[in-house]
Amino acid sequence: MTGGALVWCPFPDEDAALEVIDAMLHESLAACANIVPGIVSVFVWNGERGTSREVGVLFKTRAELLDAAVARVAQRHPYEAPAVLGWRCDAGAPGTLAGLGGLPLPA
Repeated sequence: MTGGALVWCPFPDEDAALEVIDAMLHESLAACANIVPGIVSVFVWNGERGTSREVGVLFKTRAELLDAAVARVAQRHPYEAPAVLGWRCDAGAPGTLAGLGGLPLPA
């Protein structure tokens, strides 16, 4: 399996997001991450409707690392049950995919 993959996850604030981003880059589970500030999440959790202000993070990784990346984000996240979603990309610009090539293959 080759190509790119993305992992999306909201965080309570930028500091929490940066902590997980730093770990993902250090552990070579992501090549890049984008913080999307100012998102408003509207949800149902434990039967209650809620709203919170969060920051979103989009991690860029290799398809081969997707499962490990999703698991690691969930593990390091400050929420009890974070919303972490990952998917393999059908297409990517050659330069983008080349930038992911420096990430190691999973053991």
